[in-house]
Amino acid sequence: MEVAILTIGDEVLAGDIANTNAQWLAARLTDSGATVDRILTIPDDRDRIAATIDEWTADVDAVIVTGGLGGTHDDVTADALADAFDCELVVDETVRQDVVETVANYRDRDPETVTAADLEFDVDAWAALPAGSRPLCNPEGLCPGCVLENVYAFPGVPAEMQALFEQVAAEFDGETISRVAYTPQPEGTMAEAIDGVREHFDVTIGSYPATERQNRLKVTGTDPATVDAALEWLAERVDLVAEE
Repeated sequence: MEVAILTIGDEVLAGDIANTNAQWLAARLTDSGATVDRILTIPDDRDRIAATIDEWTADVDAVIVTGGLGGTHDDVTADALADAFDCELVVDETVRQDVVETVANYRDRDPETVTAADLEFDVDAWAALPAGSRPLCNPEGLCPGCVLENVYAFPGVPAEMQALFEQVAAEFDGETISRVAYTPQPEGTMAEAIDGVREHFDVTIGSYPATERQNRLKVTGTDPATVDAALEWLAERVDLVAEE
């Protein structure tokens, strides 16, 4: 299963916040056996988001979009998703009620900060999702996510994104597996061995140098026996050790 990750947000591109969502999703998807085909961050630009989604849906099995959902002026991802699939935004009553209850719960927990005026906001702006999508109510926050065909859209707040992903995690799988080994050898001394692994086995290998810890080697493939054999072959040519 090939998956593309699209993160949305001017603040990410400006370096105001780290793109931890992409890293978390990539690791989670890889652990499930799926293959991450690409990762891209683009600004809160409705037309550009829609065009990217439209292009990617034909290229990969699933597209995950995170960020830009909600009811503020720069939250345009839901609109862009609707544009990409030529549909309207609608409000599911279950989602609407969940948004209302979430804000009420905010006030119950902190009545001195959340006033009655805070509850008089545009609920529909927060609850609206593309017509025909499968809503995902948010257990960690205000804004819902959704699934529309092979596109999965989540809010950008990390805890909320992770909670919504777990609701659909079973829908991501694949045959990709990885084994990790560690070595004190400098990366430059392993070039011949790394090239040899690629030539002899149907695997990929990544070399990740570190300055204060053991260098890390990651062997990835779709057949467990082949991956194990590749790692054994490598161990005969590289000084592999347990992680420190």
